[in-house]
This record gives sequence, C-alpha cells and structure tokens, in this order.
Amino acid sequence: MKKGTQYTGTVERIDFPGKGIVNIEGEKVVIKDTITGQKVSFAISKARKGKKEGRLLEVVEKSPLETVEAKCRHFGPCGGCNYQTIPYETQLNIKEDQVKRLLGAVTEELPFQGIKGSPKQWEYRNKMEFSFGDEVKDGPLSLGLHKKGSFHDIITTSGCCIVHSDYNKILTCVLECSRELGLPFYRKMSHIGYLRHLLVRRAEKTGEILINLITSSQWELCTSANEETDGQIPDTKKKDTLSEAGMLEELKTRLLSLPIDGKIVGFLHTVNDSQADIVKSDRTDIIYGQDYFYEELLGLTFKISTFSFFQTNSLGAEVLYDTAREFVGETKDKLIFDLYSGTGTIAQLLAPVAKKVIGVEIVEEAVIAAKENAALNNLDNCEFIAGDVLKVIDTIEERPDLIVLDPPRDGVNPKALEKIIQYGVERIVYISCKPTSLARDLVVLQEKGYRVEKVCCVDMFPNTGHVETVVLMSRKDK
Repeated sequence: MKKGTQYTGTVERIDFPGKGIVNIEGEKVVIKDTITGQKVSFAISKARKGKKEGRLLEVVEKSPLETVEAKCRHFGPCGGCNYQTIPYETQLNIKEDQVKRLLGAVTEELPFQGIKGSPKQWEYRNKMEFSFGDEVKDGPLSLGLHKKGSFHDIITTSGCCIVHSDYNKILTCVLECSRELGLPFYRKMSHIGYLRHLLVRRAEKTGEILINLITSSQWELCTSANEETDGQIPDTKKKDTLSEAGMLEELKTRLLSLPIDGKIVGFLHTVNDSQADIVKSDRTDIIYGQDYFYEELLGLTFKISTFSFFQTNSLGAEVLYDTAREFVGETKDKLIFDLYSGTGTIAQLLAPVAKKVIGVEIVEEAVIAAKENAALNNLDNCEFIAGDVLKVIDTIEERPDLIVLDPPRDGVNPKALEKIIQYGVERIVYISCKPTSLARDLVVLQEKGYRVEKVCCVDMFPNTGHVETVVLMSRKDK
C-alpha cells in the first residue's frame, strides 16, 4: 500500500473525531470527513507501519444513514459541518456510540446515562471566526470558512445555517466593503497582506453583538507594495486613497446601518502580527461602543469580552452546566475548585449552594470578566486566580472538598493531573470537549484510586462530529 495509490471502499465505522475506517486488503485505513456506510474513493496520504491514512477523493455512494437533504448551500465544499444529511436523532446515536466505545475501552464498568441533544439544531452558535482569503489562487477576495481539507482556500459562507442570519449579513457587509476598498488579505506563506479574520459574537438571550476585525499592521506596507500582493488592489479605487482610520469609520457606518435582529454593541479593530494562523491580539482598539457583551445562562448574567472563553452554544451550555451541577451533588459547606474556569460560568452556578468556589484560568482577560460577573450576580464567595493550573494550585493554601475540571481540548496537563489527584477529594467532575483526551486522563485517575460513577454526553455541536462529555468520579476508599 503505497502513498498516492487510489482505492475504493466502504466506511465500516466512524471513530472520534470524524475518522472513517475502511478495510482494504486486511489493513485499516483512516479517512476523515466520511460517514459510516459511505462508499468512497480515496488516495493513500500516509503509509507508515501500523498507520494508514487516506485523502477523500469522492463519495461514490451515499450512506444509508443519509436520509435528509443538507440545509446549508455550502454543505460539501465547506469544512464546517459534516452530518447535515443525517437526521438529528441519528447524529446523537453516532456520537453516543463513539464515546461509549472510547470510554468503554478504558474503564471496566461504564455507567452511561445517554446523550442529551442541543435545544437547537440550527442557528445555535454564538461565536464565529471567519477567515479572509480566496477560494482559488488569485481569485476574488473571500470571507468565511476553510474549504474542506484545505489550509489555504476560503469559501464565502454567507448562507451558513448554524449561526443566526445576523452573522451572514455582517459577513456580507464586511466583505463587500473590503472588496470595494481593495483591501488585500494576509498571505500565510509570504506573511504579506492586511485582512486576517473577522470575529463575530452574538448572545442568544440578549441579542447583543460584538464584531472584531483582525488585521496585520501592514496598512502602509501593502499600500506601497501593490505588485507584491498579486494585483488584489483594483485600479478603480485603491485603498491608499483612504486612511486606515477612514476605512474603519466607513465600515462602522455600514455595519450600524444593517437591518439585523440583534444589536451591535461594539466594533473593534485588533492588530495581529503573529505568523501563526490564529486569532490573537497585539493591540485592540474600540472603534464603536464597548469591548464586551452580555449573555444570560440559568438565571445568571455574564459579561463576555472579545477573546474570553465561553461555550459556543448558549442553550446547549445550559443543558451541559445543569448536568454538571447535578453530578456535583451536595455542596453545602464545601470548598470547590473550578479548574480551567474561563469566565467563571460553572463557579458562579455552584457558588449559591457552596461555602466557596475558587476558579483558576490562564487567560487573564477571562479572569477579569469572571470577577466582574461574580459582582454582577451578587456572589461574594467566588475567588478567581489568573495563571496556569499547574503552577497556581501550588500557591493556594486552602484544600478543596471537590474539584470540577473543564480543560481545553488537549485535556489536563499530566503534571497538573498528578497534583490534582494528590488532593484526594471525594468527587471530581470532569467536563470534556474531546473524548480521546478524556479517555487518556481517565486511565490515570483510575490508576490513582478513582472510579467512574456516571457518564453523560451533551451535544453542543449539532451537524458536526464533536460532542461534550461529563463524568463523575469518586475515590474508591471514600
């Protein structure tokens, strides 16, 4: 089985996250972005010993699971959603099966309580990071999501169905203005260009919208280097006829005049000169309004800034946190550690029925927001500390009675996990957005004296292969 060789086969199953398994000549080949039962044509992309991967070329026959039409006109080429042609109940069954197989392989008993669906299958996301680029080399400026399997090609997703229609109107407005002014996008290989990303956040409950245009600092450089930008700047209206401040003012005026359902409360401009293709800030200026918005969850109000972590499905988050709160159980007179606490959502949901909650979060901006949110919700028994969990827990003199973990996708740092285990708390509630990381950490927790008491999945990402999992663990000797 050599690299580049083409084969056709049927997907036997899907392993998390979206890894289709095809058996060819007795060897397992992993093909991403496929569905169980599809007959696919693919080319071998990796052929190492014990690991074969294929690049999807074509879906020759649809899966028997695909019984509905895709709602989004971008479905297929867009790399955002993969399950749109599968009924939602079937999507839930697929995710439930994946998690059960993963966790069942690392724990003797799996007290699985099923999967809870998202209250909304469509228009559920409260945050989108759109990228500037082109769909084909030297094509017109695009703004949207990456083409499936491509690092460079960007599809203008102005009809995306997993966000509110306000997002699509904002995207279209920014793209049209950028094209008219001839603004060049930032090229990932040469690191030359201006437009990088558009970050839009919209609260489900309040309808407040925060818009952030992320660019490089190369406004003047790109003006004087038109030839180096492959002729992206049209002769009819070169951007050097307008200052950067003038461009931002023009865009602000257009955005505020949009006929949208929500309310724009802030328009920001972030300068990012990192060579990595990520959304980060070297400097952020407020062009209009404020740099935060408000969202409501389970009766509490949360102030969210542009880069703060907050669950991307607000209604789904209510289901997730309600499940976590149920798993935490009795908290009266108990000190709780909320590790990887983000903007303090879980901490504040537990605080009214706990002695005290201490949250630890590495993103300082999120910690500032968490403190403001606690004050906003009249909670005086929450403390939030900015820093790496691995280092911060050594500085906390108080010892927790129980611990809530909600780590990033890669799970808990192994050294931090050892320190967490050393507390010897009676119960740990682990919230995971990546079951493979969870399975790895559960092995360690069980080896160190914990047993799995309950497992429940919550679907926060309909039409995609991702899922959240909540696990309750207790010490075997308590």
